[in-house]
Amino acid sequence: MPTENPQKGEQDAQFQREALRWFPDVTRYALSLTRHEANADDLVQETFLRAYRSWDAYTLGTECRGWLFTICRNTFLRMRERAEREVQCDDAELEALAAAAVHAAAVEAGQGDLFANVDLSEAIDRALEELPGGFRDAVTLVDMQDQSYETAAQVLGVPTGTVRSRLFRGRRLLQESLLAYARDAGFARTDRGTGKGGTH
Repeated sequence: MPTENPQKGEQDAQFQREALRWFPDVTRYALSLTRHEANADDLVQETFLRAYRSWDAYTLGTECRGWLFTICRNTFLRMRERAEREVQCDDAELEALAAAAVHAAAVEAGQGDLFANVDLSEAIDRALEELPGGFRDAVTLVDMQDQSYETAAQVLGVPTGTVRSRLFRGRRLLQESLLAYARDAGFARTDRGTGKGGTH
């Protein structure tokens, strides 16, 4: 059986003693940078992961809190740079057309008034949770919290074009999820080619 590395055990103890004590402070600092709780949580996790991996570079007894803040800010800047390099609004119009196509298909299948006649609040919550994080954040801020594109972009730390693109794509994914839910729950028919009919 492999033996435990005493040096690693000591490093873990040092990390817990020196670094983890500042977890609340780093969390508050991350939130001040991202201004978004979920993004702050991701940033804190990444900060402490990087700090743990770089623990050999830390000098015991020095200002660990400031060292962690430096890692946090540098990580935040790198994350923001990556987001800004994403494709912005080049395909936003195509995403809008795709969302319209989903709606048109629902109308053709006799499901055009489905969302007005069925309580889908639980299904919406579940569909939102299943959206990839970037799309979920955009839909939540703009559609659920009634924030402008510009405000959402500031909160998420991404360009406005990226918010628009994520929003259109997120809306389309939500539509598809809700239509699938309606069919599975028996609120909408699944047969095709009859041209008429409805729920049974």
